[in-house]
Amino acid sequence: METSVLICDYSSHYKPFLHDARSGLQHYLFRLQTEGTCEVASGGASYRLAGGDLLLLRPGDDYHLIVNEPAKKGRLSSGDYYLFCQGTWIDGWWSRKARPTVSPIGADEQLITLWRSLLLEKRRHALDEDAELKDALLRSLCLYIDRAISESVPSGAPGTAALKIKRFIEEHAFSTFKLEEAARHAGLSLSRAVRLFKEQFGKTMIQYAIEIRLQAAVEQIKYSELKLERIGKACGFASYSYFHRVFRTHYGLSPLEYRSLHLQRGSGGSEGES
Repeated sequence: METSVLICDYSSHYKPFLHDARSGLQHYLFRLQTEGTCEVASGGASYRLAGGDLLLLRPGDDYHLIVNEPAKKGRLSSGDYYLFCQGTWIDGWWSRKARPTVSPIGADEQLITLWRSLLLEKRRHALDEDAELKDALLRSLCLYIDRAISESVPSGAPGTAALKIKRFIEEHAFSTFKLEEAARHAGLSLSRAVRLFKEQFGKTMIQYAIEIRLQAAVEQIKYSELKLERIGKACGFASYSYFHRVFRTHYGLSPLEYRSLHLQRGSGGSEGES
């Protein structure tokens, strides 16, 4: 048994709710709080989960969940994605490293997108669902959870805002964006955002965006036959001359020279420089 998704769904609570599994869970439980708050007790510890908090429990862990009455009638008390799963691959993944019971990973859109995709695949009729796709989505979710945990920082810490900027850049690197937009996304002034990002990651926001663009460009130069001018534009460079200059500065070769060198090493594909 490689992996098995038993339950994957989203829950919204507008009234008090209680889930008691103090005798021990039978399967792995992943739970991402997206809205509101709840109280969780497990392993002799108590946790108050707020938006962006990820809970991870394994088979045998005790689990006690309480959702309290909302502050106002009709208002959402708690919203969360949750997943029960099992399998030998999950066993191996879990044993690779120690993970906190609760991690403040924030509203990670990529993680939520993976979770939603798995949820939708699980909701498909049993005759229509793709077991291989579901397995791949679950593994991707687990691996992305590790990345999110490694990047997580306590709420309110300077790293929280810097991480928001980092993710904004990753999402918008291939389009034209202003630094002010990245700063606004993190709720900071431009000067504060520029300073904080450099302190946290040792590079400027522009340098990081260029790194992402160049990495994508290299992959397309190596493994596609697209014209170099088109590659530069697709990867977020405003003009080919700018792409050419930045690429040569970083790699010591022009895009055409880089492609030619790669072809000489037997990787195939050819296209003249535009």
